Amino acid sequence: MSWNLDSDRPIFIQIIEKIQMDIISGLYGPGDKLPSVRDLAQDASVNPNTMQKALSELERTGLVYSLRTSGRFITEDTVMIENLKAELAKEIITQFLCNMQKLGIQKEEAISLISEISKGDCHDTVRM
Repeated sequence: MSWNLDSDRPIFIQIIEKIQMDIISGLYGPGDKLPSVRDLAQDASVNPNTMQKALSELERTGLVYSLRTSGRFITEDTVMIENLKAELAKEIITQFLCNMQKLGIQKEEAISLISEISKGDCHDTVRM
């Protein structure tokens, strides 16, 4: 798994977002066991304490739970996962529409552009 962490924002927040994205994208399914703190920290090239902080926050939200001697697991609450997916999608769309507005592109025009572009493969990118 690829960890693209930058120094512009707190690392533990980026870790939380990455694990959330891995969960809603299906990389980790409901009930799956997460790798150990040390393994995740090594993969992300971060201090284990930073990884622990991120995982503790995910536990606090209920997305992850721990079993004392068995490790950490993804919630089996599929409604929670779907709600998180919808919430993140709304945030991304809102941010996109705000950015389009800054370019002078109104919502209807942005939707039209999305429709036009979505006819292709999502990996096809337009480069200027």
